[in-house]
Parts: sequence; structure tokens; C-alpha cells
Amino acid sequence: MIPSRAEPPRTLCILRLSAIGDTCHVVPVVRTLQQAWPATQLTWIIGKTEARLMSLIEGVEFITVDKSAGLGALAALRRQLRGRRFDVLLHMQLALRASLVAACVPATLRLGFDRARARELQWLFTNARIAPRAREHVLDSLFGFAVALGVGERLLRWDLPLPSAARAYAERLIPDTRPTLVINPCSRHVRRNWPPARFAALAEHAAGRLRMRVILAGGPSELERRTGAEIERACSASLINQIGKDTLPELLALLSRATVLVSPDSGPVHMATAVGTPVVGLYAATNPARSGPYLSGRWCVDAYPRAARAFRGCDPAELPWNHKIEEPGVMDLIGVDEVAAKLDQLLGSRP
Repeated sequence: MIPSRAEPPRTLCILRLSAIGDTCHVVPVVRTLQQAWPATQLTWIIGKTEARLMSLIEGVEFITVDKSAGLGALAALRRQLRGRRFDVLLHMQLALRASLVAACVPATLRLGFDRARARELQWLFTNARIAPRAREHVLDSLFGFAVALGVGERLLRWDLPLPSAARAYAERLIPDTRPTLVINPCSRHVRRNWPPARFAALAEHAAGRLRMRVILAGGPSELERRTGAEIERACSASLINQIGKDTLPELLALLSRATVLVSPDSGPVHMATAVGTPVVGLYAATNPARSGPYLSGRWCVDAYPRAARAFRGCDPAELPWNHKIEEPGVMDLIGVDEVAAKLDQLLGSRP
């Protein structure tokens, strides 16, 4: 039970460490709280990588946690918060590691998920819960925290300010109004990834039939670099390979100038949503109704029902809402033609 409040809290702490996509989902909640309670001091405890992007938000204090530091990170956080106490803690992450971080945060009201959703013992680290809900998008579930505090209005605003250097980077790569396809070929979960040869075929379709500029984007991991090189070798069309060559703010700026992003379930899907760029999402291993690009559901290729029947022998409604079908070959269920058709439809619908 959440005690009623005559006034907005003076201090409020959000705990959401990772990952990039999930922190993107938190931003509209932050914008909603900022508008409803402009005098409330907002603090966000976040992972170091994610802070490189989210620290662009104005009016929020960011406290970073080095997730690789283990128990040392908890000790460092305790020292940093010594002498402080928050009126409210929003514990938005369902992971035992995040709950250990939450235990270091002094707060009067400690708000977490309802008992049914409070996996990994999260309920032990909170003293209040949001209303039970089932089978809703991750972003909608996070808005449940605002509703629990009496803030019913939802602002679907991200408004991440882009640094001038990041804008300049994007303008060098997309200097004009020529339609541009950005392909982010990799999720860090390898069985969510589409075969490189199919990305190459899609790039040829976009560059040829649609006369699009094609840019490969992604992080600096060995998997991403190798995948980018394989796409280049298999593709007969000219493309620009920027994998591993940008920062998170630069990637965000690039997505803001792009016409469309094609990607499997990964962080850049939600970064593109944050800057208003439509996403053709490739979903078979995960359910786009739960974790897809929030504003681009109509453009997603949803092979999750096919995957459920092929690999689990049932309809998706019979599976737990967060169930993943990360099986070898699951992404092969998505054909090049159906992705190209989504791309054609999207381009044809834009002025």
C-alpha cells in the first residue's frame, strides 16, 4: 500500500542500471515526472555505459555504478550516498544485482513491481508495489510507477539533447535529404541476429530499387565488426560501414537523420524510437508486443508466433509473457522478401 501524499516528494531516486533499450524506456517516465513535479530533485542510478547516453538529459543527477566492479561498486555507492535519504526510490529493474544496489539506497518509500512480476526476489527490497498488470509492453510497465505515485498523465517524450559534435558527425554521413537506411545488424544475444547474407540482400534492395544510402552501424565488439565485414563482402551495392566508429551520442544523432533503421531486438531500436525514426524490427526470438520499438509496431516483422509453433509447439498466448525463443535457426524464419516489403511500404507511406 502506498501512503497518500499531500505534496510531491522533495527527492526521488530512479534505479535502472541497464540496458540501453530499457533505459530508453525510462526517459518518458522521467519527462512525465519532470512536468508533474518540476520542483522534485530527480536522481538516476545507472550503469556506466548507459550513462554515456542518458546523461544528455537535463535536470537529472546521475550516479553511475560500475557493474564490473562487483562488491566494490556497492561499497562505492554507499560512500557516495552517505548522509542522504530519498523520499522515494523507484526500483525499476528485475535483477538480483540491481536489488543489491537498491539495498544501498536510503529511501522512505521503496516502490517496486507487483508480487507477480517481482522476479529474482525484488519484493524483498521494496516496501510498496505498483498495480498488477499482465502482458504489457516494457515501457507501459514502467509508467506504472508514475501512476502508483498519483501521476496519471503520460508524456511520450524523450527529447535527448544532441551535442554539437554528435550532430556534426551525423551530418557528415547524411549530408542531404537522400533517403538513408541504417542497418544495425547485431544484438549482443547472438540468436536474435539475422544472417549477414540476408542483410546484404536487403542492402542491395534498398540501394538499388529504392535508391537509398545504406549505412551499417553498431558497437565495437568483435561479433559486430565481423558481421559488418561479412555483410560488406556479400553485398554488391555500395554501403558505408561505421560499425565501431561512433559514440552512443553520435549513433543517436545518426539515427535522428536516418529515414529508417532495420535491426533485430537491440538497444538501437529504442534509440531510434527516441529520436522519432521508424524501425523495421526483426523479431522471432523475442516478442515485439513486449519489447519491440514502441512507436513502430506496424513496421516490425513479427515471426514470434511462427517461432512459438515451430520451436515450442504452441501459440504465443500459451507462453509466459517474457519467454524468449533463442534457438539456433529461429531468425531464419524471417525472409528477405518480407523485410523488403516492410521497407517498401514504409518508404511509400512517407512524403
